Amino acid sequence: MRSHNQIAPRSATVHALFSALIAGVGVAYGVDLTRLASPSGLVQSTFQVREGRLRFSVTRASQAVLESGPVEFVLDGADVAQGVELHEPAPYQVAESYAWRGNHVRATNACNGATFEMTHAASGLTYTLELRVYDDGAAFRFLVPAGANPRVADEGTTFRLPAGSIVWRQDLANHYLGLPARRLISELGQGDWVAPPLAFKLSGEGGYGLITEAALDNYSGMALQADGRGGLRMRLGHTHPASQPFLQRNTAEEARLLSEPAAIAGPLVTPWRVVLVAADLNALVNSDLVPNLCPPPDPKLFPKGAATDWVRPGRAVTAPADTGSAVSTDSALETLLRASDLGFEYLILDSGWKKWSNDQFREVIENASRRHVGLWVRKDARELHYPQQRQDFFRHLQELGIAGVFIEGFDHEARGVADLYPACLREAAADRILVEFRGANKPTGAARTWPNELARDAVLGMDHADAADRATADVTVPFTRWPAGAAAYDPVNFGEGRGNTSRAHQIAGAVILSAPLLVYGTSASNLLDHACVGLFKSIPATWDETQVLAPSEIGELAVFARRSGKTWFLAALNGPAARKIKLPLAFLSAGDYRVTLVRDLGPDAAAPTELETPLRNNHSLTIDLRAGGGFLARFQR
Repeated sequence: MRSHNQIAPRSATVHALFSALIAGVGVAYGVDLTRLASPSGLVQSTFQVREGRLRFSVTRASQAVLESGPVEFVLDGADVAQGVELHEPAPYQVAESYAWRGNHVRATNACNGATFEMTHAASGLTYTLELRVYDDGAAFRFLVPAGANPRVADEGTTFRLPAGSIVWRQDLANHYLGLPARRLISELGQGDWVAPPLAFKLSGEGGYGLITEAALDNYSGMALQADGRGGLRMRLGHTHPASQPFLQRNTAEEARLLSEPAAIAGPLVTPWRVVLVAADLNALVNSDLVPNLCPPPDPKLFPKGAATDWVRPGRAVTAPADTGSAVSTDSALETLLRASDLGFEYLILDSGWKKWSNDQFREVIENASRRHVGLWVRKDARELHYPQQRQDFFRHLQELGIAGVFIEGFDHEARGVADLYPACLREAAADRILVEFRGANKPTGAARTWPNELARDAVLGMDHADAADRATADVTVPFTRWPAGAAAYDPVNFGEGRGNTSRAHQIAGAVILSAPLLVYGTSASNLLDHACVGLFKSIPATWDETQVLAPSEIGELAVFARRSGKTWFLAALNGPAARKIKLPLAFLSAGDYRVTLVRDLGPDAAAPTELETPLRNNHSLTIDLRAGGGFLARFQR
């Protein structure tokens, strides 16, 4: 089976009894061993058959990233990764770039890959293992030809981190709505659940990494479960405990039904099992590995990919409810005026919009159109389970002139839930509707295949007031959650939701906790009335370039330099410990820059200051950061 983006394999003679290197691709192959190197040779991944069991490992610069762990792949109750024979590999290479949005405007996709036919001795089944190795990670998946009957799949591959590794673990209790907690891998107890992406830091100078999955389609989502010995065993959705949000929305019987493994008809293609590796936090944040493993978009729907005209990233505010949970047209029109004054691209209509009459809707839409502000509405995922429901709904949005929809309430990784994401994106794209998912699973790169997905949460964002230590959360998730895909965080909250953070911290969050749909967590009135309104108007939703600067560290400090056009923003979010940092401005181009600064004037005050003296790239800034504090600078030519 040909993989997505695959270039035809090169011809090579492979000797089954001895390892041999295939020039230009870097595959070492033998009877029981396959090793594939990345384009630079820095990262290597190995599959080995030991005592009949297939095992997987990854190294970077000859240091273990994943130690050898058993691979488990079950079809109809038989583990077809046990008692398996590897056949001759078919190597290939991928070298491309494509339009992207978020940290940078183009993604780079370069890897060495190979497919290996495998035969399970007991059943005689022949299937394919596909492996890709990038300079920032490795990934594998299985491809099984169609059988006479649907197949039931399960997996249990163990990812074994080296001793001394630090992980940032969140469990499944609240379905991704938790703060990843810093732990030594040895501190995870047997049976502890872990919600991917799982970020980790290797001991010494080994760097950082992430374990997750990509290209989830027609399959269950995965989580991880600790074995108490440094291993993390992959578990598919039907084995996961039902989360508290799921049980609040659904019955116990519905939870029981999702615990039954799904049968898959036709060819079976698992998601990619992904291990991202990076020398530092800059490389971790800027990795394109997860979207690189996903199919490119349909050119009929997205002729320019992520740069397609109607796929418009932007900033948004929400029209607040007047009474109960309903938004009146007066509230919508008032907030629309303020969104236009801010220069923002979108307005989100909260609950109650479905009760408007056609005349009311027409008034709001006509005003939005005149002011070039797109409208978003909300929809419960439970109302979109059937194709006709989805088609009717998205067509109705198109007829109304709605730009996008928040689809809410997934809360499970079972296949019946996971299938709803691509189904919604496919049918929304046909009617040119943008989508953001809330109450959602982790991103798995769908935004490459379906650029109309602008973000999803799978994170304890500012719209949840139950983060007791918001400062630590804000300096953790940019490194543990964002590398898998854009997160809906709703930064800039001046109310109780900001917890133990300052106002300058919240303002800087608009730069660091960013997404292609950047929804502000405070009202349009608060933004317009704030002394920093000029900065709010100038902060974009996507970036041309991003650099993570030292001394950033997960859970302690996040310092980002981001460029939009010729303007740079330097933002710092501080965790719970006060500190002083010195930041060189080497990221700037040559020349003089006019600088606007925002510093903490106290926990409840922050105001911009214009520096009288221009700054250059050979200068530096020294910043005092209070506990939970923040800093923002804008550099203009």
